[in-house]
Amino acid sequence: MKKRSNLITMLKMLRLVAPLSGYMILAIIMGVINNIAVSSITVLAGYALLQILGYDYGIKLSVFFIAMIICAVIRGVLRYAEQACNHFIAFKLLAHIRDRVFGALRKLCPAKLEGRNRGELINIITSDIELLEVFYAHTISPIVIAVIFYVLVCIYIGSVGTAGLAVYAAICYVIVGVILPVIISKISSDTGMKLRDKAGKLAGFMLDNLRGVGETLQYGDCAKRMQGIATRTDDLLNTDEKMKNLSGANKTLSNSLIMAFDLGMLFAGLILLYNGEILFDGLVITLLLFMGSFGPAAALSNLGTTLLSTLASGNRVLDILEEKPVINDVTGREEIGFSGAELKNVEFSYADDKILDGVSMEFPEGEITGICGKSGSGKSTILKLLMRFWDADAGSVSLSGVKVSDINTDNLRAMESFMTQDTFLYHDSIANNLRIARLDATDEEIMEACRKASVHDFIMSLKDGYDTKVSELGSSLSGGERQRLGLARAFLHDSKLLLLDEPTSNLDSLNEAVILRALRDERHDKTVVLVSHRASTVKIADKIYNMESERAS
Repeated sequence: MKKRSNLITMLKMLRLVAPLSGYMILAIIMGVINNIAVSSITVLAGYALLQILGYDYGIKLSVFFIAMIICAVIRGVLRYAEQACNHFIAFKLLAHIRDRVFGALRKLCPAKLEGRNRGELINIITSDIELLEVFYAHTISPIVIAVIFYVLVCIYIGSVGTAGLAVYAAICYVIVGVILPVIISKISSDTGMKLRDKAGKLAGFMLDNLRGVGETLQYGDCAKRMQGIATRTDDLLNTDEKMKNLSGANKTLSNSLIMAFDLGMLFAGLILLYNGEILFDGLVITLLLFMGSFGPAAALSNLGTTLLSTLASGNRVLDILEEKPVINDVTGREEIGFSGAELKNVEFSYADDKILDGVSMEFPEGEITGICGKSGSGKSTILKLLMRFWDADAGSVSLSGVKVSDINTDNLRAMESFMTQDTFLYHDSIANNLRIARLDATDEEIMEACRKASVHDFIMSLKDGYDTKVSELGSSLSGGERQRLGLARAFLHDSKLLLLDEPTSNLDSLNEAVILRALRDERHDKTVVLVSHRASTVKIADKIYNMESERAS
């Protein structure tokens, strides 16, 4: 995870506000007027009291009370409007950020997401992004509002009191609203990040447990799993307790400082009054204004700990948004048609683990080519290189004589259908699960693809047929049924190049024969690359490449 200072994280998050800057300015204006209205109620009450005591300001007493009522109404209306505006900005930005995160994940997939903790990713997409609401709704405009408001307050204190008292007030505001939260933030600099990381790890562990609950029950591993949940939960709660303690200490210190500063202003004012440097009414108004003006500074002070978790979440979101993909989409090239594929002297490694070393293969148009060999010998990797999930370290991977890295990504995907070993199914109807292969496919085209994959009769035997809902992760179907639906997807996509990775691994011999016959008879003008460790599967191929050792050569 990239380490950024809180300031850098805040500046990067601020850039996202640009499209809604007009709403942010409106919220700031309403917030400043709102705080002025709040302080004006106290000040007007002071002037009214002084007038009752004999000071004559040339204004009827009733005017002060009417003005106070008007200020109270303004306070209520603008407070609501400011909060509504801030939350409108926050939730619009959260939707925008989610969209950008999903876009970033699409670009990172699959190369940089393989082996990544899915639970942690879910935690980032859900709770981490949701926590950014604190920054966008309760941080940006309150900081700007506080600065503008306190400048105006100090100017007024200087006009009714003295310049010295105005400087004293400014120092107090800076200590409570700036220095204190910065100190608290530094003291607990890593706690927020640890809290978010531990929450992500707990989410990942829980997701693993939910997916493996059958195995857990079967092998009696419940006690160990429960212990793992308890340990991670306790660890998270301990870190959260530290955050709460820091927050409590921050509020206590903040309130104590405000009381001390109020007393300081009182003593300083009395000394100035004794020396004749300030009038009594000026002292009263200054004290009332100063003592009632710490609301915005106290809110900023409390952000010292609250903001830590938010910035930690922002840091994790920025990690995804700024992570560079292994493969970038290609656009702007001339569209090409399919006329065969080829690997020439290809080398490829996962990190330091070399998988392919000088591999050359040809996949002629209209033929079935089989690739067989031991697990880990690079069979599936060849298909992923043809799909350009990765780029080869050396050599060339090409379609129609053009390197895949020079073909428009959309054009490349349109020419290829890739069936993986494990077919993923959404929690949706069978028809919708198949239609993702071609969104404009008609019901008849979907049925035809299923007939080719020998799964139509099974679907029609279900109560709701093609409208049958599939359970999450396809758990309501057997491995063989999921695999045949995956093959139906590949047929529905109707591309020229079919890349099939172990398409019969979950099928018995009878169903395997049915699928292979369908592949042979229904492929028509398609080119098929068939990967399998079974000799019986690749026997339908026109040509077979054998990955002789654990690493192809």
